[in-house]
Amino acid sequence: MITTQQRTAPQSSFRRSIIYLFITMILLYILYPNLLLTDNDRNKSYPTTTNLSTKVESSSNHSSVTELSTTKKVVEKEPLESTRPAPAVEMIEQSLGNYHRYDTQLKHIAFGIAASSNLWETRKEYIKAWLRPQETRGVVWVDKNVRTRRNESLPEIRVSQDTSRFKYLNRQGSRSALRITRVVSETLKLGMKDIRWFVMGDDDTVFVVNNVVRVLSKYDHTQFYYLGSASESHIQNIFFSYAMAFGGGGFAISYPLAKELSKMQDMCIQRYPALYGSDDRIQACMAELGVPLTRELGFHQYDVYGNLLGLLGAHPVTPLVSLHHLDVVEPIFPGMKRPKAISHLLEAAKEDSASLMQQSICYDSTRYWSITVSWGYVVQILRGVMSPRELEMPSRTFLNWYKRADYTAYAFNTRPVGRHPCQNPFVFYMSKVKYDRPRRQTIGVYYRHKKKSRYCRWRMASPERLDSVVVLKKRDDLRWKKYGSWLHLCISMVWLDGLLLMLRARKNSFTVYVSTKGFRGWSVFGLEHRQVVSYGSMSILTEVGGEDHCASCGLAINAGLVQSG
Repeated sequence: MITTQQRTAPQSSFRRSIIYLFITMILLYILYPNLLLTDNDRNKSYPTTTNLSTKVESSSNHSSVTELSTTKKVVEKEPLESTRPAPAVEMIEQSLGNYHRYDTQLKHIAFGIAASSNLWETRKEYIKAWLRPQETRGVVWVDKNVRTRRNESLPEIRVSQDTSRFKYLNRQGSRSALRITRVVSETLKLGMKDIRWFVMGDDDTVFVVNNVVRVLSKYDHTQFYYLGSASESHIQNIFFSYAMAFGGGGFAISYPLAKELSKMQDMCIQRYPALYGSDDRIQACMAELGVPLTRELGFHQYDVYGNLLGLLGAHPVTPLVSLHHLDVVEPIFPGMKRPKAISHLLEAAKEDSASLMQQSICYDSTRYWSITVSWGYVVQILRGVMSPRELEMPSRTFLNWYKRADYTAYAFNTRPVGRHPCQNPFVFYMSKVKYDRPRRQTIGVYYRHKKKSRYCRWRMASPERLDSVVVLKKRDDLRWKKYGSWLHLCISMVWLDGLLLMLRARKNSFTVYVSTKGFRGWSVFGLEHRQVVSYGSMSILTEVGGEDHCASCGLAINAGLVQSG
């Protein structure tokens, strides 16, 4: 008699065989395609990532808006492509710590300035302030002939073409928007040689030309680029467009895009008769061409009223490219006429345009002070310790373009101006800046703007006794070409018998000296190798470019200033 155990044994063995067979088939199914791929790799070389990048580049047309690759583009010619010309711009592989740059120079940029004959006598002073005669290329476009004098530092002046054939239906605007819209196209038709970029602005727009070159050098001028920035007013951006570069702040168009724009602009203008201004018509044409706005925050429309101290004292981390609406806001330096104030600011730009308006944040840990330095413009000292997050926000020293709007109508974060008398900043405006060639650093002197203020009852040290600030800084023309170059935080401060020294251990030397009342001035130029800095009963033996040490504080002091008699 066969037992149950004997009957089930063959069945279990059969099941195991089926399972093993099934697993073997799965393994063969997985491994066989891999073996085929390996054999193919031996007989056929696949293109590398570099070759793929080159092939994609050669098949793309000039309407590409973004760069296809930041890797090295080496043209490895295949037999069928032996006659293909080399690309117009060679991309160079950059190390991890650097941005890619193009060799754009000032001579490659044409400025188109839209001007009004009614305001010419006033506005031309702004143009003369920033223009570089014999270097800056461009044209001022006016609605009718204006009077000029001999030896005025002005570019060529031309009258815009007649635009009466175009419709204009906006009741709140002016027909002059039509001729201003065509400034770039009319400048292109002049046939200037070796132009890569067209930069447009108004007659009350001030450009920092070195920074214009720095910003445009980031972009491939053989591609389609439309660069600029929106308004500071959220309501303005809603009425017009966040995708529009506001023309007063200036915008830039690459040469290939300007050529395409000139072909279709007249037809494009006819399709938008109800638009208000010139910049929204430009943006409408850009939308038809499929080119978006590339934001560059250094272009400033400044749709605000009042004092620009809050905005310029906390400038975003980007090169200062332009300023606008200077007739509407207060002079940026108190007590100066507006064109003179602009010329004064640009004196600092001559010494270190890359650092102009760039904010540094420092602290006096013994007196609980917060100090911000907007290089080339202003130093502000506040009682109490404020976080960098707060100090980077512009204080609302200005009013919105729509005066009834509150702080929520700005397109960026702001902080209120302190109402408490102890929270008001002590403001030191730039008086002069000079480059000290032996020590390879800029020396800036800032004097306090004195105004009446209410008495502060806080029992703490007051910056009220301070009269002037001297800022020493290493010039760095390459600061926007490398990562991390925008870090500017003081790490320590020393206060010795009325002399405040702030030291920063970063890539670039940055030292600030503050004098108290009673100083008759600073003598900071032409020092010998070894000097004695004296203030009252205190004398610090210093070595220019070297370091002396304060035994009581344990911090290095790098001084080099003497009191002038």
